[in-house]
Formats: sequence, structure tokens, C-alpha cells
Amino acid sequence: MDHDVTLSEEGAPFSDVPPSVRPTDPYPKWPWVVAGFLIAIGIAVAVAWPVNLPYYTQSPGPVYDASDFVHVEGGEPSQSGELFFLTVSLDEANVFEWAAAKLDESVDLTPRENIRPPDVSPEALRRTNLALMEESKRNAIFVALSYLGYEPKLIGTGVIVIETVPGAPADGVLEPNDIIIEMDGKVIAFASDILAELDSLGVGDPASFLVERLTDPDGTSREDVSVDLILGTHPEEPGRPFIGVLLDNNEPIVEFPVDVVIDSQNIGGPSAGMMFALEIIDQLTPGSLTGGNRIAGTGTINRDGVVGLIGGVRQKVFGAMDAGAVAILVPAGNYDDAVEAANGRVEIVSIGTIEDAIAFLETL
Repeated sequence: MDHDVTLSEEGAPFSDVPPSVRPTDPYPKWPWVVAGFLIAIGIAVAVAWPVNLPYYTQSPGPVYDASDFVHVEGGEPSQSGELFFLTVSLDEANVFEWAAAKLDESVDLTPRENIRPPDVSPEALRRTNLALMEESKRNAIFVALSYLGYEPKLIGTGVIVIETVPGAPADGVLEPNDIIIEMDGKVIAFASDILAELDSLGVGDPASFLVERLTDPDGTSREDVSVDLILGTHPEEPGRPFIGVLLDNNEPIVEFPVDVVIDSQNIGGPSAGMMFALEIIDQLTPGSLTGGNRIAGTGTINRDGVVGLIGGVRQKVFGAMDAGAVAILVPAGNYDDAVEAANGRVEIVSIGTIEDAIAFLETL
């Protein structure tokens, strides 16, 4: 039986030609397989990347030299050493950032509602954080000048309600534009006074407020109103009492005998207060408070010079180490978490008051 046979150029059937001299396929298939695979991955990434999960990533933020932000009339920034204040970067996480955070010891994942509760506008949250920064700056100036023997005046005039968190204890009890002037019979001058009162209370405790409430749409008339609520549980810190309100300080009465300007730019939150106070003291005293060293720190500060708790201490420790700090000043309440994050790689110093911070710096 005859068969059709294709011959090579030498006349031999292809089946009889050694493989080494057979012509290759001019269009190999594997590049197309690889290209298709890569295109499929690209499409998957493009589709999934914009989709955020209900989490924020907390990662080390920029580390700033306080002398770049603090300008004191008649003061002189130190020519050696730095006082760094620390920040945390918050970003909504997509699936890739969520996975990366699981593998990075410097990044934590936090449920979205712990950062911005549902139905709370980003604008209101931003206003609250900027208000906290403004109070922190005023407190820093007041504390620094008082420490140096001046007689500054800082008188609060109450706290304005921006928004209440839906479903929180304050919802339906406090109203936007209320000015809180008392809590449980104690005068409220600044937002930090409310936080101080909460420290002595627990979840389920009653709390009463005296507020100045608008009585007309144009905002020219107010009346005193008493309201009561039961404290709830803080969504991020179980066991800590929670009101569920976003606040701003009513315009205070301020008289500072030295002109100090702190340009905080667009940075919000109160945790730079201690470092701002130290920078002011440093600029108004001879020599360098740091002894020529790079010192990082974080902590709120109240008008009595007490240094308070902050969030994101783990991320701030990693940021400080990356910046080459030789020591990190942290509030006493954050000390254990900071030590765990540092893992012996940098000195962590527990600070309770501004005097504690200065006492440590004087040992350098």
C-alpha cells in the first residue's frame, strides 16, 4: 500500500532524518502560554487593586526634626543633635497590602471602624485630628514657657461637638455645635479635660454634661442644657469607656510672653506635644539639650506637663530606628509595647512628665 512521504532537502523521509537536523517549529507555543499567564495576572491585579478590605494598615510614618517646625522669637536651634517627633501612616488596605502587612513586623492591621466609625465623615475626623494638634501645640508652648520661668496664660472656653458617632452613647444626646462646659460637675476647658475625666470612669458608668446649646438657627443665642448618658466600650480598646463624639476646642484665651510659632502643616493628632515642648526649651536654653545625639520621642502633653498615651507606638519605634535615633522617649503607658518592638535594638526611655524627659536628656 502506497503512502505519501514528505522528503527532506536531501531526499530522505523526515522520519529518517536525525532530530538534530530537523527544522524547528517556527512558532513555538510556550511564549504564548507565558504571555497569556502574565496577562491574566495583570487583569486580576488591575481588578483587585482598587478593592479595599475593611482594614487600615498602620505603618511607620515620616520622622521629622522638631526644629524645622518650631520657631521661637529670640531662640536658637541647636547646631548639633536632633529632637525627632514620630508619626504613623494610615492607609486603607487592599488584598495585596493586607497580605504584605501580615509579613512585615512594622505594620499592623486595624479594623476600619476603629479608625473611622461608619457614617463619620472623613472631613469631621480630619477636623478633630487637627484640633487635637492645635491643643497639643498650645499645651507645648505653655508647658515649655512655664518650665523656663515665664508666666503664660492659657484659658479654655469649652469644647465644641463636631459630630456624634451613630449608635454611640452620645448619639441623640449631644448635638453638633453643642459647647461642653462641664462633665460630672467639673469644668471642661479643653478636649483633653474630657479624656482626663474618662480615665477615672469605666464602661457602663453614667456621665452628665452641661452644654451651651443653640436656640436659634443663626447661632446668636444659646442656653445651658444638662444631658446624661451611659458610657460604652471603646471599639479599639475594650474595657476603656467611650462617649462616641468628635470634638474641637472652642477658641481659648491665650497670652504667651514669648512669640512661638509651630507650623504643623497638615499633620494631625496630639502625639507630638512632648517633643515640641522639648524643642522650645532647647531653643531658649544654652547648648544642646540632646548632647549632640539623635533623640526621638512621642507623647501627648497636658498643661501640667504630664506626658500621655499615644497610638501606633510600635510603628513609631521602627520609624525612629530607621532614622538612626540612639534613644526613644515614650509615655510610661506605652513603654512595654515599645520595648517589645525595639527588641533590644535601641534604648527605650519611659517618660511620665516633661521633667522626666529633661532629666534623661541631661544625662547624655
